[in-house]
Amino acid sequence: MFYEIRRYQSLPGRRAEWIGYMEDVVIPFQTANGMTVTASFADEEDEDGYVWIRRFESEAQRETLYAAVYESDRWKKEIGPVVYGLLIPERSVVTRVTPTPASPLQ
Repeated sequence: MFYEIRRYQSLPGRRAEWIGYMEDVVIPFQTANGMTVTASFADEEDEDGYVWIRRFESEAQRETLYAAVYESDRWKKEIGPVVYGLLIPERSVVTRVTPTPASPLQ
């Protein structure tokens, strides 16, 4: 099992709009397609920063879920364009982490 910690930068002043879109559209769409979203955060030190976390059981599962979400017509035609219109994509950082043996996220 591993997690993705995904840090995004919204366009200046648009974080509230971004969070609304994440909570109303992106997260429900992804979870309906099998993704496990474990957390969603507004960065307290960066007014345009946003962090979310997803969990995967294996690399094979991640590949399958990525295909289900990011290769879907709805993502490509509807959701993706809005996402890329609210974020600064080149500022996105994705970190893969594995829980340590004593972690409650194990």
